[in-house]
Amino acid sequence: MYGVVTRNEEEARWPEFDRAFYEVKDVSGRSADPIADAVSMVSCFGDNAAAEGNEDIVPVNPDGQRATRERPYFDWAYVCPTHEGYRDGLLEIIEDCAEVNPDVRLDDIGFPRAEYCYCDRCNATFESWVETRHENGEGPPPEETTVEDRYEWRAAVITEFVEAAADRIPGKTYMTLYPDPYEGHLYERAGIDLDAIEEYVDEFVVPLYDTHYGTTYWLETIASGFVDRLDTPLSIELYAVDVDIDDLIHAAEVAGEYGESVLFGYDASTARALLRRMDADESDGVEW
Repeated sequence: MYGVVTRNEEEARWPEFDRAFYEVKDVSGRSADPIADAVSMVSCFGDNAAAEGNEDIVPVNPDGQRATRERPYFDWAYVCPTHEGYRDGLLEIIEDCAEVNPDVRLDDIGFPRAEYCYCDRCNATFESWVETRHENGEGPPPEETTVEDRYEWRAAVITEFVEAAADRIPGKTYMTLYPDPYEGHLYERAGIDLDAIEEYVDEFVVPLYDTHYGTTYWLETIASGFVDRLDTPLSIELYAVDVDIDDLIHAAEVAGEYGESVLFGYDASTARALLRRMDADESDGVEW
């Protein structure tokens, strides 16, 4: 099964694609109305527009460095997952999307990196969580907490959000995962506890983006790692912009061995040409 990820409404309806994902809210902060013909994609905690000029909403590390796109390793700005006003707004967007199409894909879920967030709001929320857990006999006193306790709290924050979002999605809940299947990496990096979150997610999507796909052993390694790691179905998303069709076909063939579907991101014309080529190759000639 093949699908497309697009920002263009008409491309979601092209008959060559078995499924379509339509960006209703992306990391730039750009928004669009959901459409009935595609699964709405909502960038949750990646949002340049929300972060711009609003320091209170941006995650901060212990050194006071904010998670903006000006920082190394960040392609976009992040929003702190504990900001209640922003979270409430996200859940309203998800509800609006689900009224148009019952399936929704949650994108950019989690904290930005392992060292985030230490804003005043997160510190106060973490301290309250530690105190409550200690009072219930479930954890150490506040003065004895370690970074492992901080990781556990972050995971609780993200799991709670995914649960709240899934409760508002009457159809399938899709969720994008950062492409790192190794044990504990998503947990430490983003606060994603896969064992806890799988209960609320119907299908994960892993973007394995390259601008060339000249080799695909790495793609197979990552995809197979997620298949081993997850009980939930998985789809693989490939990058289709300015990629040689023959190389992209090879990548799609590899991804297709592991995913429920192969999705092509942000160039529907190339993806359509690829699928037509693949159909033609399968039907060419007769071997005797």
